[in-house]
Amino acid sequence: MSWFNPFASPTSPPLALALQGGGAHGAFTWGVLDTLLEATDWPITAISGSSAGALNAVALAHGLLLGGRAGAREALAALWTAIGTRVPFDAVTTGPAEHPKLAPAARTAIAWIRLFSPYQFNPLGLNPLRELLAEQIDFEALRRGRIRLYVATTHANSGRLRLFDNRDLTLSALLASACLPTLHHAVTIDGEPYWDGGYSANPALSPLARSGPRDLLAVTLIPRNFEHAPVSAEEIRDRALDFAFNASFLREAALLGDVMAEARAAPWPHGRIEQRLRRLRTHLIDADGELHDLKPETRMIAHLPFLERLRDLGRQRTQRWLAEHGAGIGRHSTEDFAAPGTARDKGIAAA
Repeated sequence: MSWFNPFASPTSPPLALALQGGGAHGAFTWGVLDTLLEATDWPITAISGSSAGALNAVALAHGLLLGGRAGAREALAALWTAIGTRVPFDAVTTGPAEHPKLAPAARTAIAWIRLFSPYQFNPLGLNPLRELLAEQIDFEALRRGRIRLYVATTHANSGRLRLFDNRDLTLSALLASACLPTLHHAVTIDGEPYWDGGYSANPALSPLARSGPRDLLAVTLIPRNFEHAPVSAEEIRDRALDFAFNASFLREAALLGDVMAEARAAPWPHGRIEQRLRRLRTHLIDADGELHDLKPETRMIAHLPFLERLRDLGRQRTQRWLAEHGAGIGRHSTEDFAAPGTARDKGIAAA
């Protein structure tokens, strides 16, 4: 059911989105985007994404191009519904939809899989996402579209970030962005192997800061603070993986926040980049309060009831964020990227 749109305006500010990856938890971002599309009329003109964030970015842009905001909501729903119905997770999970767990047999299978390379247990390189995305996304339309896209991948031989934009965006580039090397073969593009973009940028902020609109909204899924130190081998392994996939975002966000502060403190910004940084406004919707109780293994549970539950949590979080911070869009930053999280409950004035 639609609800009152307090942010409708004939001069609504354009928005750049930076969407973090997180496996099945990316359905939380589905809910965030669904609510932004429903409850605001902020034009979305640039999107950066990694892994599941890249899937959301591409589905969002695809829907906007073909059917406007209603089309984008339909495209996101179609994508996640297709993901959530491809594998019969009823047979490998236990517990309620809001807190599912892998069944003992599934845990045992994963433990065995970790002992082998995907080139051994999946010699043909089968990837169910390939057919699904080919059915869902018109890549030719995206290459011609006016919404700027930046899909992050990691070069498997150097660890370097490679961003695919509209000009070279393909199905292979999107698959590479979501390629976990423990589960899938590296995706070869132009003779070079690529892995999940989350290793090098999760998500990339710099292209949006350089050429996007003045308001940059990041949507993050990985917790930035934990209640206790890990003790068991499994907890330590999960925590280390969280750090690995969040480090690039925290580092880039802190750097961006610092250079924005320096640009604003300068008596006269001399270059075009300095002028853009001086005017940039930053915002953040996180999932810390909603997803912190979920075990990392649930990022592998692409079961539709669970995905829909995550969508609903994303919608609820975004409705609260809009009520608290929505008025800051087009006016001032609501998150200090120099220290992400410190400004969650207050607006920060920006020049």
